[in-house]
Amino acid sequence: MKCIYCGSEENKVLDSRNNDETIRRRRECLNCGRRFTTYEYIEKIPFLIVKKDGSRQSYDREKLLRGIKVATYKRPVSVDDIKEIADNIEKTVQNRMLQEVKSSTIGEMVLSALKDLDRVSYIRYASVYKNFQTSQDFIRFINEVE
Repeated sequence: MKCIYCGSEENKVLDSRNNDETIRRRRECLNCGRRFTTYEYIEKIPFLIVKKDGSRQSYDREKLLRGIKVATYKRPVSVDDIKEIADNIEKTVQNRMLQEVKSSTIGEMVLSALKDLDRVSYIRYASVYKNFQTSQDFIRFINEVE
């Protein structure tokens, strides 16, 4: 790590703090004695979503968050809960080291998380995700849930 003031590569770490996504390090240059802060980020492996029609697109966290937010609208589900669902899905995919994930797999993961969190949000998400064709399909699903 080069000192931002003198360019020397000789420095020592005074303090490290870990966050979920970053490591903050406070450093002191051994050449000029000045202090500076560096941040290290965990590199995430990008992955593709395989849609029902077989097309592929880059994973978009914002799209996932939007879908969950719509399902949880006016429900007792916090923004932190929504972010946690997305974080857990991303961690699961990253841990499996997959380059491609079916959209249905992501949908099932969201459904599983919402089922434990809020039943109404779960049913809302399922109504879009499962693409019910008739009211009878919807009623059958609700009866299965209860």
